[in-house]
Amino acid sequence: MDGGIYIQKAYESILSGDFEQAIDWFDRAIEADPDNADYHYKCSISCSRSGKWPKALLHAEKAVGLEPGREEYRFHKRTIEAKILLIEAENLLAEEPPQTEGALPLLRQVTELDPLSFEAFYLMGLACAGMNRLEEGTVYAREALRLDPGHSAARTLYADLRRKQRFMRGRAGRHKRRKNR
Repeated sequence: MDGGIYIQKAYESILSGDFEQAIDWFDRAIEADPDNADYHYKCSISCSRSGKWPKALLHAEKAVGLEPGREEYRFHKRTIEAKILLIEAENLLAEEPPQTEGALPLLRQVTELDPLSFEAFYLMGLACAGMNRLEEGTVYAREALRLDPGHSAARTLYADLRRKQRFMRGRAGRHKRRKNR
């Protein structure tokens, strides 16, 4: 059977909201034409929508390998890599106690791969706040707010960090008074 027919069936499945079935159809299209980068790309998109990140990355890498000149394939691959790193960082931050030192480098990588990742900047702001790295946390919280100005938790984080910074500056400027004797 022609791969194009499988792609058509995959789109029908997507329109009916059945991404699992769509992925099966994309897999069949890839079996029919394994060197078709577009099939791998489309399968990767459906896998990412279903949260199947390793499979999404596998097909994104295959698409880029088959057609390295296609910017949309490279962009999609970077986005998936960023999401996988973000999930790893979230898992580190969810541990007891949170592994913030391990999560921060991963989150920085996320922002290099996907400079529009609100979640990465917000989590970096939270992590820095938890480590009392107020200036750094403020920078990340401000960037998160720039990316999503309506996000109330990011707004609260930014305001809290700014308030703590002002308090710390005020404390540093005060000297102990000596009593006149």
